[in-house]
This record gives sequence, C-alpha cells and structure tokens, in this order.
Amino acid sequence: MAATPHALQAHRNRVPAERRRPFGAFVIAVTLLAAAFTVRDLANLPDVLAHASLGFWLLTVLAVAGDALPVTLPGRWNTAAIYPSICFTFAIMIDAGLAAAVVVQGLAVAVSSLRLRHALWRAVFNLGQYALAFGIAYGTLHLISGDAAPGLLALVASATAWFAVKYLTTAAAIWLRDGGSLLPIIMGPLANEALSTGALLMLGPVIAAQTEVAPQLILVLVLPLLAVRRLSIITAEQRHLANIDTLTGLANRKALIGEVSAAVAGHAQRAVQGDARCRFGLLLLDLDRFKHVNDSLGHEVGDRLLIAVGDRLDRVVREGDLVARLGGDEFAVVAKRLDGADEARELAERIEQVLINPVVLDGMPLDVSGSIGVALYPDHGTDFATLLRHADVAMYTAKHNGDGIAVYHPDADHNSPQRLSLLADLRAMLGRPDKGGLRLFYQPQVEIATGGVVGVEALLRWQHPTRGPVSPDELIRVAEPSSVMRLLTAWVIEEAMVQLAKWDAAGLQVRMAVNVSVRDLHTGAIVEQIEDLLGRYGLEPCRLQLEITESALMADPHRVLATLTRLQLLGVGIALDDFGTGYSSLQHLRRLPLSEVKIDRSFVLSMADDPDDLVIVRSIIELAGALGLRVVAEGVEDERAWRLLQSAGCEIAQGWFYARPLPPDELADWLSRTTLPALS
Repeated sequence: MAATPHALQAHRNRVPAERRRPFGAFVIAVTLLAAAFTVRDLANLPDVLAHASLGFWLLTVLAVAGDALPVTLPGRWNTAAIYPSICFTFAIMIDAGLAAAVVVQGLAVAVSSLRLRHALWRAVFNLGQYALAFGIAYGTLHLISGDAAPGLLALVASATAWFAVKYLTTAAAIWLRDGGSLLPIIMGPLANEALSTGALLMLGPVIAAQTEVAPQLILVLVLPLLAVRRLSIITAEQRHLANIDTLTGLANRKALIGEVSAAVAGHAQRAVQGDARCRFGLLLLDLDRFKHVNDSLGHEVGDRLLIAVGDRLDRVVREGDLVARLGGDEFAVVAKRLDGADEARELAERIEQVLINPVVLDGMPLDVSGSIGVALYPDHGTDFATLLRHADVAMYTAKHNGDGIAVYHPDADHNSPQRLSLLADLRAMLGRPDKGGLRLFYQPQVEIATGGVVGVEALLRWQHPTRGPVSPDELIRVAEPSSVMRLLTAWVIEEAMVQLAKWDAAGLQVRMAVNVSVRDLHTGAIVEQIEDLLGRYGLEPCRLQLEITESALMADPHRVLATLTRLQLLGVGIALDDFGTGYSSLQHLRRLPLSEVKIDRSFVLSMADDPDDLVIVRSIIELAGALGLRVVAEGVEDERAWRLLQSAGCEIAQGWFYARPLPPDELADWLSRTTLPALS
C-alpha cells in the first residue's frame, strides 16, 4: 500500500524535450547505482531460494498478488498509487536477505507495470528505485546490528533509509522532469507519505517475526492489511477530491494555485536558461447571462450547462494547459509556455469561438458567451494572487467595453495603492453612523416650458477627513469595480428616500433621480431593497427614478434586463444617462424598459458653438420622442443653451443655469425664493 510521492504516478507522463537528457541521465544513474548495490547479493540468489521456507513463498505470493491489483484514482490530480507489496518484501529482506527482497519486488513491479501499462523505462526505473532503497536499507540494518538479530533501533533506521531513498529519488525525478523548485516538491506530501509508507515498512518486522514462528498465521494479517489498504484508498480519494471541482471534474481553486505556483518556479528557471517561451498566461472567463439560465430553467439545467462549458474548455486548450472552475460561472485557464500576449489572446479567441455554438439541453439551445481577461507571467505579476487580480481587472475591462477579450493593462487597473487605500477608507466610512463626510447634494431638474421643478438628481459628495474633497468621478472609479459599490448604492438610495419623505412632510413633492452602477443590477437584490424602502417611508414608486449610464448598460444589456423589468413593474422609472456617448442600438432602446434619456453634458456644453453637436442633440430629442421617452438635458449653463434646447423640443433641463447641486436645506430655501424662467 505504499503511496508514491506525487510524481511518476501523476498526470504528466511525457517528459518535455528540453528535459529529456538530464531526466534520462538520472534514470540511468539510479538504475546503475541500484545494480552496483545488489549485484553481489544477487549472485547468492540460487542458494537462498534452495533453502527458502514456507513463509518466504507465502510472502512472495502475497507481495505479487497485492501489486496485481494496485489502486489508482482517475484524474489529473491523483497523487498516489497504492502498492501493498513493500510490507512483505521488507519482511523478506529481514528474513531472507537483499537478493530475495529485490527479486520478489521485481516480480511485483512487473505485474503492477503490466496492469497500469507503464512504459518499459518506467518499470525499469521503479525497480531501480526499489533495489537501491533495499540495498541501502539492508546495509543500514547490518551496519547497526552486525551479525546479531536486529533490534528496534536497527529496524527503524533501516526502514527510514528505505523510505528516504525511495522518496528522494522520486522527488528528484519530478524536479528534473517538470522543473521548479526542489524543496516544495520534497516537502509537499512528505508528512502523508511518511505516515502511510512508514506504517507499512514497520509492519515488515512483525511479519518477519511471525514467519519464523508460525508462517501459516501470516494469512491472519491479510484482514488488517485490507483495512490499512482501504484507509490508504480513502486518503488518496480525499487528496484527489481536494483538488477537483466536484460538479465539472475540472481543477478547483486549490489545484489552480498549485499549478500557477509550479509554473512560476518552472518558468523562472527557463528564463534563467534563456528559454524564449518562458511566459505563461492566466485566463479568467466569466459567463454572460448565466444567472438568467438558473432563474428561468433551474439550477439543475445551470449545472449541466457549466459541465458542458467545462468540457468545451478542456477540449480547446493545448496539452499541458490547465482548466479550472473557480466557482459559480467563473473558469480559469493556465496557458503554459507562451512567447507573449498575442499567443495568449489567440487561445482566448479559440475559447471564444468554441463557446459560440449553443449548448443544447433537453432539445433547447442555450447561447453561451463570456468575457475573458488575460494576465501574463512575469509581465503582469509573479505570484498567483497578483496574476489572478490582474486577470480579473482585464476581465472586467472586457465586460465593461463589450470586447469579449482584454489583456491586462495598468491604465485600466483601479487597484493602485492609493485607490486601494481610498477604497478601504470608503468601506470604513460606510460602516460609521455619521458616514464620515459622505453626503448627498441635489440638483433641480426643471421643465423648460413652465419653469417648474419636476425633480432633483441626487449627487454624491465626499469630504474625506484627511484628503479633503474627493471628486465624484474618482469616488465612482474606486468603488465601481468592487463590492463596495453595492454598499454605497444601498446607502445612497436609502438616504435619498429618507430625504423624499422629509420633503413630503414639508409639502414638497418632487421626483428623485439616483445613479446606479450596472454592477448593482446584476442581481435582483436592489429590487427587494427599493420595495422595502418605499413601503417603510410610505413613498410612491413613481417618485424614484434610477439612472444607468449608456456605456455601462451596453457592456451587458441582457444581464440587467430582468432586473430593470422588475423595477419597471414595481413602478420605478429608468433613465438612460449620458446618452450619445455609448454604442446602444435602437433594438436595445426598444427592448429596455426606459422612461427617460439624458443627453450627455458634453454635447449640451458645446452645441452653441459646434453645429455637429447641435445636430446630435436635436437627433437625440427626435429619436427619444419617436420612442415615447422623456428627454433631460444635462450641463445647461447659460441662456443660449437653454433657448436652443427649447427650440429643439427638449422637455427638461438641468444645470448651473438653474442651480448648482445643493444640500437639502439650501435646496428648500432656493425653491422658496427662486422664480425660474419659462417659455415666453
């Protein structure tokens, strides 16, 4: 039941071309050294066999029979094959000498190699390892005990020597074959292997002693040996399961971390050796619209879809690459031996292509697509955590831009130390009762025809305690890629509703517009939150309007459609902010439950001096009118812009021409003493 250390029983049987010479030299050296240790004793084998006892033949039969049924587990992360022979062959070494132990072990290796279809060189190398281990163990035994019967110290020392030789030669073979750092290869499974193999080796002296007294009673040991064998199988299964995703059978996060760590060590060594293909890539894939499948067809169908996607990914990657599932609908690929970003992008494009065809489940075709982020070692990081974070940044960029694939670039990374510090401060502020300088200001939205205030937009302001005012753009850039964005949005919505309730009590009824991120709409949680707050503060749903930017929406229109539809059914208005700056299509505008579009301020500010921008503004107003949507113009700063908008048919305007963003008490004062211009 010996479990060989991770190695030549593992998934990677092929030796890379550049490593074949040192690996082959090591195999030959071990084999020749084993021959040197055992050749003299093998000459005495005929005499040993002539005087062999019944116990010897029983042990031989048990050793060979045991290895005829070695237990191996399927899968890439199986780290052990279980061989029951060594407890019997170690007992033979004690009773009958080195030559007999090596010959019986050789028979067991031959049988197990045939069963497992090992290559001839591998069978020879395994026998060489065993022979060398027995040779050194036998020498250690007689060095300590001399001609006397071996005592406990000699037996323990002999077993320790056997284990050390077998374990270290296997670890060295892995290192020469796969590269990387030798010490982690040695230390990784050392404790488990020492426990299981040590138990079997120390059972050898017990069996040897029993053979001298009553050899037929050796058969009594079969049952406890079967129990030990079963325990070894369970241990190997647990080790195997610890590295796989139980749904798809792919690697899990633990296996991915190990693979990346090994690749870092191996590729760093290749770089020292001048290998041009010393890079590797970490590709992160997030499926689009997977939640819709779960919500509409159930988790069982969703699970089958994930299995199908995993199978496609496993087929499209190159030999030696690793596919892992990180959880949910997120997958990762470790693409080894790359010469640069172009080759990584080519693999990402192949993955994109293999996902184009629908997955047919129960006769229903399900469209599959995803966003892929790419990070390269060592260009974008030299450890797993950094590479994963940068691949995630690239994936978010791909999703945000709608490109499908993106390679990490520092300019798109919102996780600089300064921003991470600001993000930590923001998270801490949201956890304080006073919110640490976070406030909402309100800018009026005015009906151009009447001059009446029909609504206000809630605008976030943060007076940082040490940095001073943080611009709204920077605040959103820091928060949006993280989970803090949802916390921030939840606070803003509740704060806005609290203010609406206060204004209601004072007799002021206006519509409140609140900006939300597309990230806030990926789940339906925001719908439940809004419904709860409307009931808590006694507000009508039509008093709240959510604004979502065009560019963010178009990056993932299908994923947020279900949430927007639920909000519309609740009675909450949906506005498309910054209209004209993105790439939305008429089809999307027609399908989305919108009530309003807001013309981006960049067009409004320059339309008086730029005829092209004026044409764009008029076209947006006409398009929105044809679709039955209300139009709000942002950035109205002077009377000239106001008059151009009213002549173009714009309904509502917002900007410094009317008022700057104001805190709630100043807004109430402003409303009470201000007469706004209307059409004349």
